[in-house]
Amino acid sequence: MDYIFTTLDNLIHQTAFFNLTVGNFAMILVACVFLYLAIAKGFEPLLLTPIAFGMLLVNIYPDIMLHAEDASNGVGGLLYYFYILDEYAILPSLIFMGVGAMTDFGPLIANPKSFLLGAAAQFGIFAAYFGAMFLGFNDKAAAAISIIGGADGPTSIFLAGKLGQTGLLGPIAVAAYSYMSLVPIIQPPIMKLLTTEKERKIKMEQLRPVTKLEKILFPIVVTIVVCLILPTTAPLVGMLMLGNLFRESGVVRQLTDTASNALMYIVVILLGTSVGATTSAEAFLNWDTIKIVILGLVAFAFGTAAGVLFGKLMCVATKGKVNPLIGSAGVSAVPMAARVSQKVGAEADPTNFLLMHAMGPNVAGVIGTAVAAGTFMAIFGVF
Repeated sequence: MDYIFTTLDNLIHQTAFFNLTVGNFAMILVACVFLYLAIAKGFEPLLLTPIAFGMLLVNIYPDIMLHAEDASNGVGGLLYYFYILDEYAILPSLIFMGVGAMTDFGPLIANPKSFLLGAAAQFGIFAAYFGAMFLGFNDKAAAAISIIGGADGPTSIFLAGKLGQTGLLGPIAVAAYSYMSLVPIIQPPIMKLLTTEKERKIKMEQLRPVTKLEKILFPIVVTIVVCLILPTTAPLVGMLMLGNLFRESGVVRQLTDTASNALMYIVVILLGTSVGATTSAEAFLNWDTIKIVILGLVAFAFGTAAGVLFGKLMCVATKGKVNPLIGSAGVSAVPMAARVSQKVGAEADPTNFLLMHAMGPNVAGVIGTAVAAGTFMAIFGVF
């Protein structure tokens, strides 16, 4: 009988109820809210679902992220090995290759001025950098946090790992991906506040046709130019352009399909769950996390506003030929930010079609955020 009672007692005490803290339960609740937003509301479910589930797992069973050196048998937790791929910048780089294989760079090639709108939207990154410094973060931590302003999760993870800010990687990545998923909620009020109804109704001329030769040369030329100037951007820009070259060359259809479908989705699962698993209660529930979340929101708002305001400037310079709404797509959330530009424009005039015009700044924003990350790495001498 004693054996039975002892066995039952051991079983009961092995349940998670006896090991979890109030913070763990709070994070489990947050994970459930994220799952609700992803599944019921459709807020970027491709990203938010694995992130939320990783958050759920690590707060129920913390050892799923146990480091190998801390394990008695030398074997770490499952998601720890996924997370190593984040730290080594493998998964973020593969995500960029998938994005390149899925995205048509034609609108950017047809309208090179879009680069200016993409650059303007990066203002949020530098606003967040100085804001983080003001709030007491060191220079490298501030740089890693600032990339949230570009609404670019993979680049945020990439830079945090390169700058040795793995302790902040979880909050930074979750904030970046959360704001990416909330683009349809955050951006429209800012866009409407900074534009008049007349500006939102501006119809832009149809983009010129882009030749196949231009589409093939573009990723090659961009890789050469950008990587010669900032070699540290090669893992991101190089993979982005490689994926696009697969797409546009037309001779490696199997590689294009793999990069844009099977490989992309596998990487999203690994990256999402491992990022979510960095949000244990001990790591996430602190003042630094709150500061990061606030800074990320402010940076994203600044980036959106800067893009719209530069769009207004281009509107004046071109005598009303540029709709300022496309400037908001200069953040890196591809293609959601471009869709938001289209949606807000269509609300003002249902016959207005801005999607392809907005894709130019959107693609430029992806490149711009990678360049900003490379600039920070060059400043700090990180390779």
